[in-house]
Amino acid sequence: MGKDDIVFVANERRVSREEYQARVAKAVTLLRDIGVGAGDRIGVALRNCPQFFELLAAATAIKAKTVPIAWRLKRDEVLYLVEDSKAKWVFYDSDSADQMAGSYGISLDDYESRLAACKPAMDVEGGTSRFEMELYSSGTTGRPKAIERDAVPIEPDQKSGSRSLGILSVMGIGQPGEVHLMCGPLYHSQPIGFATAALAAGHRVVMMSGGFDAETCLATIARERVTWLTCVPTHLIRILALPQAVRDRYDLSSIKAVLHSAAPCPRDVKIAVMNLLPPNTVWEIYGGTEGSFSMISPQEWLRKPGSVGRAFPRGAELKILDAQGNSLATGVQGLIYGQPLVNFRYRGAKELDDQTWRGSLYTLGDVGYLDEDGYLFITDRLKDMIISGGSNIYPAEVEAVLFNHPAVGDATVIGVPDSHWGEKVKAIVERRAETSEAEIIAFCRQNLAHYKCPTSVDFVDKLPRDPNGKVRKRDLREVYWANAGRAV
Repeated sequence: MGKDDIVFVANERRVSREEYQARVAKAVTLLRDIGVGAGDRIGVALRNCPQFFELLAAATAIKAKTVPIAWRLKRDEVLYLVEDSKAKWVFYDSDSADQMAGSYGISLDDYESRLAACKPAMDVEGGTSRFEMELYSSGTTGRPKAIERDAVPIEPDQKSGSRSLGILSVMGIGQPGEVHLMCGPLYHSQPIGFATAALAAGHRVVMMSGGFDAETCLATIARERVTWLTCVPTHLIRILALPQAVRDRYDLSSIKAVLHSAAPCPRDVKIAVMNLLPPNTVWEIYGGTEGSFSMISPQEWLRKPGSVGRAFPRGAELKILDAQGNSLATGVQGLIYGQPLVNFRYRGAKELDDQTWRGSLYTLGDVGYLDEDGYLFITDRLKDMIISGGSNIYPAEVEAVLFNHPAVGDATVIGVPDSHWGEKVKAIVERRAETSEAEIIAFCRQNLAHYKCPTSVDFVDKLPRDPNGKVRKRDLREVYWANAGRAV
């Protein structure tokens, strides 16, 4: 392939497939030189950049796994992931330097220097077809848990074993030569999952490297002739918030598909986006890091507004069960269960496994119903998880920090509705000494990534608890969600 065959675009940088494969071959040598081999793990705490993919491909080539680490986590959070995954080395950039101090880390500058001195490994192919990762998903215990998967079967795609390629074909973008825009950070399962699927399909990957800016997104689509992108509803809300005159500056006619996921999308937002973009381009998928449950096309959504679609891939089981595991009738709400592409388990969290699995089906703790045509509608969430701007936030993790504050006698954390982020984090606190909302928020921000921290604090005399001692979060949520017009 020639040098004009661009595989990555990151701001002003353009990387040809030839250059990428050569750098992957050198990165294999680098990893071997620092003692990484089959069965090992490396951590990657980089903002969106081509080097992230180089390291991911190089680790896969030597049968090691990559653990994506959010650069915005606090030091204790990063160290937990490093220790739990037993990552031998962590590659980081300037945004993660403080968190990595004193650990087995290699800075991005050091990586570049070492790579320049390496000879390319001759026994591997520089990879775009398959990537091995160890992704983390949090549970109700508050600490992230590694998702360990069974071996991926050859089907449904012999090239990558990835269900994502099936998704691309369904959306009409499964052929080589498409241009994918990645709006979110690579440490999230959605952006990294679909970006690697794009590479496996022979697409160009354009990445937003400095965080998401709505006008920059539109300008990038127009300049790079982007054909498909993945995003979360917050991204769409920001685009719609731009003045009409700004939106009109950019040619979006190249778009064939926009896939949104990770959080509920308000109906008015989805309709407005459908009117802004070329016809029949807005798709939605429902699932989590563990796997997907359903998918809906733009044409289907217009017939079934508010639905997240039918089982995906087609033929997979999608059921609504009651607390005893019995199937519920059409239109009756219950826990949503689906069939994964491959079985998985949460490492070191049998209790969470037991909560998740019922036979061969698993749940993310969401409540919904199936209509007479098999379309899924989500109505509530049993799990405490908060989804803010597409990021999963687990109250137990925030509560554990709150209990360390000397003025907090009791506390709980819930998500409250927000028109921009979907949900925001609210702490509800019983005081045992004088404190303020600002002090509580500042304390949390010293100990947690800022996106996980409360944006507001309510003080109460006593939290409502069941006879068994559990906080009645549903009762607390109802007060804030009563006029939201939605339950999630």
